[in-house]
Amino acid sequence: MAASKRLTPEQIVARLRDAEKLQGQGATIPQVCKKLGVSEQTFYRWRTKYGALKEDEAIRLKTLEQENARLKRIVAEQALDISMLKDVAKGNF
Repeated sequence: MAASKRLTPEQIVARLRDAEKLQGQGATIPQVCKKLGVSEQTFYRWRTKYGALKEDEAIRLKTLEQENARLKRIVAEQALDISMLKDVAKGNF
């Protein structure tokens, strides 16, 4: 798999489950990473973020992250609008 391909949270959780099975069979972390086609750094990052999640929880996490990003954009736009309105009210335009 190409390094630039992004996996969905569900795919990551599935790969982590595969990794657990491989480790249970005696594979080392470097062997597991090679089998999964990812670097050790990526594997550890996945495990930290998604390790305790089930697939449906991973989907929910991704949805919440997207909603949070959308809300942050809205707040930033509103703060900019408020700032512009204050400048106009002061006559600084």
